Amino acid sequence: MRDAIAEYQAVEEAAQKFVRSVAEGNSKYARELFIDEAVLFGYLDGALEHGSIEQFYHNVDTVSGGEQFKARIDVLAVEETLAVVRVLEEGWGGRIDFTDILLLLKMNGEWKCVAKAYNQNSDTIKK
Repeated sequence: MRDAIAEYQAVEEAAQKFVRSVAEGNSKYARELFIDEAVLFGYLDGALEHGSIEQFYHNVDTVSGGEQFKARIDVLAVEETLAVVRVLEEGWGGRIDFTDILLLLKMNGEWKCVAKAYNQNSDTIKK
């Protein structure tokens, strides 16, 4: 069952923590969003990243979004306790564009991210 618009807004606000961390180069906000057991999957410059969300935190804390960084949040689905969010990123670290898919669960009344999968746009891969 599709949820109310207010719930979509709550999911978007939760996803803003992800974007803020990436933009500022500080994992502090994302750590509020992701559960400790969250997983990460994607290719960064052609190398597979998978496993603990700690790798994402390391990437964020190492490279800030930069002045050219832009992001867009699209809440694709909210189904009572499940939400799917797409985040479009442009210019991370001054060169990389990503499409992120975040899988969120409503846990104890709060939206938490349990998984992040991403694609790096092929024209931004450093060979």
